Amino acid sequence: MGFRAPPAGRAAGSGSAHFKEALPRLCEAVEEADFIAIDGEFTGISDGPSVSALTNGLDTPEERYCKLRKHSMNFLLFQFGLCTFKYDQNQSIYITKAFNFYVFPKPFNRTSPDIKFICQSSSIDFLASQGFDFNKVFRSGIPYLTQEEESQLREQYEERRGQINGNGPITYTPNSSMSVSHIPEDQRAFIKNVEEKVEDLLKNSEKSLDLEPCTGFQRKLIYQTLNSRQSKGLHVETLENDKKERFIQISKVDDEERRRREQQKQQREQEELNDAVGFSRVIRAVSKSGKLVVGHNMLLDVMHTIHQFCGPVPEELDDFKEVTMSVFPRLVDTKLMASIQPFKEIIHNTSLGELHKRLIEKPFKSPKTECPVDFQSYNTSSEQLHEAGYDAYITGLCFISMANYLGTFLTPPKSHISARSKLLEPFYNKLFLMRVIDIPYLNMCGPDLQPKRDHVLYVTFPKEWKTCDLYQLFSAFGNIQVSWIDDTSAFVSLSQTDQVQIAINTSRYAESYRIQTYAEYLQSRQKSTNTNRRWASDGWADTSYNAAAMTTASGFSHAQSRQHSMKRSISPSLEEQNCNADSSWTHYCSVKKIKTDGDGSQAHADVSGSDGAVDWLGQQTDEGGACPGQDQEEAESSQGKRNRKHKKRKSDAVETTPPPLFDVPQVW
Repeated sequence: MGFRAPPAGRAAGSGSAHFKEALPRLCEAVEEADFIAIDGEFTGISDGPSVSALTNGLDTPEERYCKLRKHSMNFLLFQFGLCTFKYDQNQSIYITKAFNFYVFPKPFNRTSPDIKFICQSSSIDFLASQGFDFNKVFRSGIPYLTQEEESQLREQYEERRGQINGNGPITYTPNSSMSVSHIPEDQRAFIKNVEEKVEDLLKNSEKSLDLEPCTGFQRKLIYQTLNSRQSKGLHVETLENDKKERFIQISKVDDEERRRREQQKQQREQEELNDAVGFSRVIRAVSKSGKLVVGHNMLLDVMHTIHQFCGPVPEELDDFKEVTMSVFPRLVDTKLMASIQPFKEIIHNTSLGELHKRLIEKPFKSPKTECPVDFQSYNTSSEQLHEAGYDAYITGLCFISMANYLGTFLTPPKSHISARSKLLEPFYNKLFLMRVIDIPYLNMCGPDLQPKRDHVLYVTFPKEWKTCDLYQLFSAFGNIQVSWIDDTSAFVSLSQTDQVQIAINTSRYAESYRIQTYAEYLQSRQKSTNTNRRWASDGWADTSYNAAAMTTASGFSHAQSRQHSMKRSISPSLEEQNCNADSSWTHYCSVKKIKTDGDGSQAHADVSGSDGAVDWLGQQTDEGGACPGQDQEEAESSQGKRNRKHKKRKSDAVETTPPPLFDVPQVW
């Protein structure tokens, strides 16, 4: 069926029927919710390089977005979890309503979109090991249409209706230039046989006649013939049998019966179209509600949701932000919350399962929840991670625990913090950026952070070079960090900014390699972007995506790859070079108690330090820096092998503390 089986005692029908039954209940749950948690499962992550090779610790937000758009959008989001949370003031408890949808874009007729998607074997193998039910996806997954696809199908439907002759058959009207005499020679015996069967039908007492399944061209000829010779008193309609074979049914009718059947057919076609829109109605309901949407490491969830159920994600990052804010006006990413102030020092693993385990211990407190009898309930004592509905439920619990923890900074402390509290505003619409060293998040409602990166060099070199060659080239400059871009280029981060010019000067007469500052690299990329961009007659950039169409109001080869990966696997991270490096460019400030206003509403968090004002994100107005936003589990998994390979190099090197990496403006 379309989503997780209902609790014992509730009837379970087919996927579409069950979804239609549940949709009103879901819409009601969304409307009454304080916030909504979501999660998705995909058929893969990257269709090209591995994730570690695809991502770069010095990607700009634009570069990261373009990589994800290019290498991730051909996968399918085929399980969508949603859990609504509503706080009951009287019982001090959250009422939860969880839904787990299996989603699949099966075409409902020959004119509907026939979607192509790809799978990644590692992702499928992982989901299978977690007990994922692929049969439910492919046999009874809920279909969906984007708004544009729905509009096109409805236009086609209206066009067909408009072509119908009032006295002719309902389903097909032949081209006026085609006459019966144009029937091909090899089809005349077939048509003559059909005509004889129709004449027998008109003479006997039978009410209808089912012809044998035939080709589309033959059905076209039948319509043409009957429309010109036998239209009076007959109703002709194409149907489909259990084997998905199409055949023609001919019935004897009077004018009243013809009109009744016409209305029934129109009603069936409208219902088919509505069923085809399917799961997109869920996204439209969430969007229309304007409620806070919470996810964990949710950038890909958001991108896939918009791409599948709203419209293709645009080429430009700014356009994507505009579209996202029109669909989901308020977002919160719990992975980002857990990675930064004031949680980072007390939360050391931000994977969803480990985060939930930490948030039920002191100083946090697990929220009390209750699930109505008619809805799916989950027991956190028996983990069901990687079922989207369960992950959405756990994400919501993590959000509540962290939000309530912020209440301990109030005077007097508050045990419950509303999803609409101003204490949470600094976290709104900022999505965690995986594996970017100095930009912790993607700012969906404004400009992104712009780190200075004055200590970073852009180096181009022969394809045969490996990491050890770069270390030898920069051996005079102490500890460095290498971030590969492709086979012939990499970023090299020096430990001291004043070493940059020395490195540039020593490379002036080099023949095999070239060194540029990071600023020069950005400038050359900007020129290339401006050259390639199309411009319209009015002087504005001509993009292939119309963001205005997506508004809430509208509802809406292996060896090379292996070598590539190996080259990157031996680049040491910043932590390997200096275990104390993090403290030199991540400054935390003391958090003062926050008083509540007289009416009980909460003011903005007053978070300050000796070096300048900061918000919950740990952002400063001086040249301090911000939290890097990296998480321990991914650093360990992607760098464990590198730690062992470079242990000797690390101990022999002269360790120096890198300078602050960037200036960060205040966000709020």
